[in-house]
Amino acid sequence: MIRTLTKDDWFHADGFPIVVERRDPQEPFGLHAHDFMEMVLITGGQGLHVTGEDSWQLAAGDVFAIGGDRPHDYLNMDRLRLVNILFDQNSVAFEQMDLASLPGYHALFRLEPAWRRRHQFQSRLRLSPTELAVAMGYVDALDDELRRRAPGFRCLAMASFVQLVGYLSRCYGRSKGSNSRALLRIAKCITHLETHFAEPIQLEELVAISKMSRRSFLRAFESAMGCTPIAYLIQLRVKHAAQLLRESPGSVTDIAYSVGFNDSNYFARQFRQHFGTSPRLYRQRQLG
Repeated sequence: MIRTLTKDDWFHADGFPIVVERRDPQEPFGLHAHDFMEMVLITGGQGLHVTGEDSWQLAAGDVFAIGGDRPHDYLNMDRLRLVNILFDQNSVAFEQMDLASLPGYHALFRLEPAWRRRHQFQSRLRLSPTELAVAMGYVDALDDELRRRAPGFRCLAMASFVQLVGYLSRCYGRSKGSNSRALLRIAKCITHLETHFAEPIQLEELVAISKMSRRSFLRAFESAMGCTPIAYLIQLRVKHAAQLLRESPGSVTDIAYSVGFNDSNYFARQFRQHFGTSPRLYRQRQLG
C-alpha cells in the first residue's frame, strides 16, 4: 500500500502552508503520495524520478512540481541532492496575484505535471547554473524565515515563496525545447482566458494564439485541462462572480454582466451547476 504523507505530519503547528525540506543527499524513502503540492529543485548528483511505472533521469537544475495524488520516489541515486518545497495549494492564494499573467506559471505548475508521461519528462524545466543560483537565493531566504519564525515571518516567507514561483515561471517561459514550447502555447491561451475572462472571447481567437490547428488545439487543451476552452472560461467567470458575491454589494445581474455573462438567467443556471445553489442564496449563506 502506498503511503500518503499528510500536512499534519509535515507542516508546522502554526498552520503556515509552506515547508522547506533539504535532502543532501536524498535517502531512500519509498513510493509515496501526499495531500499537498511539492516543488522539487535538483541541486546536484543524479538519480531516477519514479512515478508508478514510469521513471526519468534527473540532474542538477531540473525543476518540477508533483501533485498530491501522484505517487513518486527516487531510485538509483548517485549523490542526488534536492530541495523540496511543500505547500498547500488551497491556502496559497495564487489567484490573488498576477501569476496568471505568466504562461510559464501555467505550464510549469499545471500543464507539465499532467503531460509528463506523454513528453517523457522532456517538458520539465532545466535551469542553467546561474538560474539555479538565483532560485536557490529565494529558497535560502524562504528557509531562513521559516526556521527563525520571527515576527512578520509570514509576510516575508510568502514574499520569498512567490518570488521563487514567479522566477521559475519566467524561466519556463524562456524554455527552448519543443515539448516545453508546445505546453507554452496552451499556457498562453490559459493566460489569455485568465486575464480577459470578462471580455467576449471566441474559440478561433484562442486557436490563433495557440498557433495550432483547431482540432489539435481542442485535443491538447482538453487533454491538459480536462474540459473545453469554453467550459474553462465559464468556470473562470463563475469563480470570479462568486468572489464578487462575497465581497461586493452589487446586484446579481450587475455582477453577471461584469464577469462576462450577457444573460443573467444563463449565469444563474451556470452558477447553480458549479455551486449547487443560486447566486442569491450563495451570497446569503456566505454573508451569514
